[in-house]
Amino acid sequence: MASAAEQMAANLSWGALGKATDLRQRIFFTIGLLIVYRLGTYIPVPGIDGQALREFMQSAGAGIGGILNMFTGGAISRMGIFALGIMPYISASIIVQLLSSMVPSLEQMKKEGEQGRKKLNQYTRYGTVLLATFQAYGIAVSIQSGGLAHEPGLFFIAACVITLVGGTMFLMWLGEQITARGIGNGISLIIFVGIVAEIPNAIAQFLSQGRSGAISPAVIVGVIVMIVGVIAFVVFMERALRKIHIQYPRRQVGMKVYDGGSSHLPVKVNPAGVIPAIFASSLLLLPTTISTFSGASTGPIMSTVLAYFGPGQPLYLLFFTGMIVFFTYFYTYNVAFKVEDVAENLKNQNGFIPGIRPGKKTEEYLEYVVTRVMVLGAAYLAAVCLLPEILRSQFAIPFYFGGTSVLIVVSVTMDTINQVQSHLLAHQYEGLIEKSQLRGKKRTGNKAPARR
Repeated sequence: MASAAEQMAANLSWGALGKATDLRQRIFFTIGLLIVYRLGTYIPVPGIDGQALREFMQSAGAGIGGILNMFTGGAISRMGIFALGIMPYISASIIVQLLSSMVPSLEQMKKEGEQGRKKLNQYTRYGTVLLATFQAYGIAVSIQSGGLAHEPGLFFIAACVITLVGGTMFLMWLGEQITARGIGNGISLIIFVGIVAEIPNAIAQFLSQGRSGAISPAVIVGVIVMIVGVIAFVVFMERALRKIHIQYPRRQVGMKVYDGGSSHLPVKVNPAGVIPAIFASSLLLLPTTISTFSGASTGPIMSTVLAYFGPGQPLYLLFFTGMIVFFTYFYTYNVAFKVEDVAENLKNQNGFIPGIRPGKKTEEYLEYVVTRVMVLGAAYLAAVCLLPEILRSQFAIPFYFGGTSVLIVVSVTMDTINQVQSHLLAHQYEGLIEKSQLRGKKRTGNKAPARR
């Protein structure tokens, strides 16, 4: 028999959205702030030669320029105030998460509750400012070296750094507001909107290449089929779980005896999410990013590095795969699924895995299961990220299409839909409670006849 909650979830209708006033307000608030973000991508950084920048980005559109353009919603091609995007904040938050699992003082701070989380968030903001300043300075110097500035000099570099860092901090604030007062995760939605906003232009460019004969119709159909297949594969793998059976013994609380129950511990095939792909992409694209805007000033050492580690090169694909596997295991064991913490929590709740002793044996068993499950997870991430890279280099697709962007779009869409359904389910619960209270008042209002 299904529970009442399961029956309500099965009968959930999107028509209930019109009755959920609070959810509608949250959705409109989120859409409004995302529109503000999109408008900001069209406000240029002062001192940039727009015509030279457009010509440069057209030549780099299928390479690193396309990659940066995809993740910043086109802001990098226009050198808008949001050209850095939200990536410095994501990098800083990942670094703080990793440090909080390895540094004892930060780990203790994480266990202090709300006060500790506020301190860690503050450290993340400081790290965002430092990373954004470093990246903004590198971009400003590269733009100046590439001859894309009207009046090169110290004033241009200072204005560019201040504008780009301020844009990143404003985006961070927008993301926090969406998370607190809107629907979904604000930071993820900002990246999602930036990627989705470039899809129509990429599709139009792709189809125009087909009409001109530069790309054969078979390649166009094959790419479309591949995209649909990759999306379906990502949805399937993101929902895949390995369920570990958990048993709870009978317990006595006061004079009452509660029967033992059973549950399961869900272990995702990909516990680390899209973090390994983002981290690996960021590190591998660092030398290419530095050289992209510097133009002819690239040295012989950098030229050699780019020749072997450029997107689509064999060494690039090899190291990309290795770093995805490494970060999948590293991030899972240190942040996403710490087996010692899970085993300790099960022991404190008197739960145990049938046939496994609580404590150290449970920890060893969980590590055994998670390690083997992550073989599939790491292989899945590597396949999704590498397949578009190989096809793009082999068939000369004129726009950037990456597995990381597909992972982000699918994951954020699934997470946002789940949150909307949760709000609708909560609204139905509230309606049922109000109805039951009204019925109770009506029943108490009808007084029983007095006995004679």
